[in-house]
Amino acid sequence: MRRVWLACMLVAGAAAMWAQGDPPSRVARLNFLEGSVSFQAAGQDDWAAATPNYPLTVGDHLWADENSHAEMHVGSTAIRLDAHTALAFLNLDDRMVQLKLSDGTINISVRHMESDESYEIDTPNGAITLLRPGRYRIDADPDRQVATVTVRVGDAEVTAGGTAFPVHARQSAYITGTDAPTTEVREAAQIDNFDRWWQDRDGRVDRRPPPRYVSSEMNGYEDLDDYGSWRDNPGYGAVWYPRTVVAGWAPYHFGHWVWIDPWGWTWVDDAPWGFAPFHYGRWAYVGGAWGWVPGEMVVRPVYAPALVAWVGGGNWGVSLGFGGGVGVGWFPLGPREPFIPAYRVSNTYISRVNVVNVTNVTNITNVTNVNYVNRNVPGAVTAVSRTDFVASRPVARVAVVVPASAVASAQISTRMVPVAREQAVAARPAAATVAVSRPPQAALAARVVTKTPPPAATMSLARPTNVPQPYRPATANRPPAGQAQPQNQPPYRPPAAQTQPQNQPLNRPPAAQAQPQNQPAYRPPAAQTQPQNQPANRPPAAQTQPQNQPPYRPPAGQGQARPQSEPPAAQPHTHGAPPPPAQNSRPQKAPPKPEKESKPKNER
Repeated sequence: MRRVWLACMLVAGAAAMWAQGDPPSRVARLNFLEGSVSFQAAGQDDWAAATPNYPLTVGDHLWADENSHAEMHVGSTAIRLDAHTALAFLNLDDRMVQLKLSDGTINISVRHMESDESYEIDTPNGAITLLRPGRYRIDADPDRQVATVTVRVGDAEVTAGGTAFPVHARQSAYITGTDAPTTEVREAAQIDNFDRWWQDRDGRVDRRPPPRYVSSEMNGYEDLDDYGSWRDNPGYGAVWYPRTVVAGWAPYHFGHWVWIDPWGWTWVDDAPWGFAPFHYGRWAYVGGAWGWVPGEMVVRPVYAPALVAWVGGGNWGVSLGFGGGVGVGWFPLGPREPFIPAYRVSNTYISRVNVVNVTNVTNITNVTNVNYVNRNVPGAVTAVSRTDFVASRPVARVAVVVPASAVASAQISTRMVPVAREQAVAARPAAATVAVSRPPQAALAARVVTKTPPPAATMSLARPTNVPQPYRPATANRPPAGQAQPQNQPPYRPPAAQTQPQNQPLNRPPAAQAQPQNQPAYRPPAAQTQPQNQPANRPPAAQTQPQNQPPYRPPAGQGQARPQSEPPAAQPHTHGAPPPPAQNSRPQKAPPKPEKESKPKNER
């Protein structure tokens, strides 16, 4: 009964929390890296190598380079990046996950979705909204000005050119062009190697038994059973113990500190399991070993940057061997000890972040005298110099021994800010000269179509569009895979024949398609002739012009011819050939060609 009450309390408090401008209760955890993956923090110009366990939030960018992959989790939702993919967070809060995909391919597995929760992936061609739990793939090809959404399981909605239409399970939707995009829905594209990797990663989660002591919406829960074991403690309940640690190991000792707005100083742990135990719950020293106490289970626990008490004040640490300077110290909070953060929050937030670990949260904001149990545990207090702290150096390499006497006379508080943000920025060392891969400048500068206006911090990356009322999928039978376009939009008519060229790789579209009978041959503009030796794995190079459709006339003021030195503009067309790729551009991957489609009714 208590767990039900706690869950209801957290859900009811979410609206009040956001009304008062509190920080979000969740982040994305970067949990898997393969190859060369780069990261750019919000508001920064420099790119650095991505770090596992790094919390991602609004404004952060990721780039997966050649032969590289990345995976991150938002609760139970997994987002995976293929090679040559540029992704950024436009918004991430309690209700919205909004991503900017300007180049490349991502796969998303949504395992749980609340009724007021939204997932939106914005591309230069259109915005894709995921309407229910399922498995989705989104591709953005800036060279060809094409975006694709493939729904394996679930339902999605595409918003482009001021209209919206649904995409159901086992379907792929193609959006071509930006200013006046054309759209079509086909049978789902066949899977490729990236999809197989996606299925293998998902299969590991599917085969894992559901968590018993924590929620599946807790970031990092999936690593606990692989790297530790649970034991029941009469005083604390379920306690998790890491299976293999070095002698003298203590929480918040093997990792580094980074400043992440709006929370401030945030812990990034080195251990592969080092996310959940450092952003939720408390630590207890039991029977000569450290164990993690998650507290009561709730549907969605509240993320915290680090659950520690800071040790310092004044010139603390001058005598600890920091080279004449002052130091920064900390130790993990114990069970039932309140976490009252230094960043600006409401009383509602304080209650939500503590309710699973503190028995009485009614007067928690009035607590001023806490007997911290871990301050006297040998090796629990970690301290580094102020310089090493600000420089985000690995703590285990630069930490000093802290005697009990130094802790006894120190100021201890969770509300302390060891180094203010302005001082941290001023003292930050020069950027490392190590070269890291960066996305193309065009991908960084690209603006995407958004259905939901993003927050001010990322508004410059968006290109809002007028949208109709959102599509609501029916709960009954799904329509056939080749469903027509929504009302008030010309129906899609596939080419009459799609003969497969000989000696062509499987799962790739043909270089040309036959014209339907009894219809004048389509002749593209001279500036849009398809070049030879075009990379494979592209949508059909030419498609027939639908009958009884008036020719496209550009709006007034847009009919001037471009100079020959410039590439031709993307001309809106209903089902003509997509614009050719830019010369000397790297090949871009696009979803493979769907299976052969039926002949239009009026041409049978």
